[in-house]
Amino acid sequence: MKGSLIIVGFFLLGIIVGLYHIIPQSFLDSGVSYYALCCLMFCVGISIGCDTTILKSFKKMNPRLMLLPVMTILGTLAGCAAVSVLLGHRQLTDCLAIGSGFGYYSLSSIFITEYRGAELGTIALLANIFREILTLLCAPLLAKYFGKLAPISVGGATTMDTTLPIITRASGEKFIIVSIFHGCCVDFSVPFLVTFFCSL
Repeated sequence: MKGSLIIVGFFLLGIIVGLYHIIPQSFLDSGVSYYALCCLMFCVGISIGCDTTILKSFKKMNPRLMLLPVMTILGTLAGCAAVSVLLGHRQLTDCLAIGSGFGYYSLSSIFITEYRGAELGTIALLANIFREILTLLCAPLLAKYFGKLAPISVGGATTMDTTLPIITRASGEKFIIVSIFHGCCVDFSVPFLVTFFCSL
């Protein structure tokens, strides 16, 4: 949760910097967000590649549990489509693009801002931060009332890092590998799904 508050703090700082034009517009138009995004993806790749034990552990997983990331993605997109119908004024593709962040706010909000503008990027940032905070706060309740896999599914892309400790406490240590596998798969889907829905 501390990490989420830090991200929100930087977001608010960015708003203040933008309001008072502290950073020249020419710098902002130089594609700095794209290069920051490339660095972010590089760091994600390094973190997965460095831990070879993760890849070995995946081979021992129950094959049925490998469907969990697919169900998380399909369930999230179905929920976003339902919200789009309820809101009426918001395009279906906008809602699907926001939902395709799966809690990975730093990556998805940059993509959406690049494709659809700052307003939708801000909505994506907040929606994905709320998803992570919901997991951090409600994981024990989710595990108790909806089963041990529920906190993992709700956590989306964050289950391999920020929400892993609380998921481990709520669901048990035997779900650590499932949680990491789930986070890796959903994490990997984010750039493809977000850009796909943004380009429609």
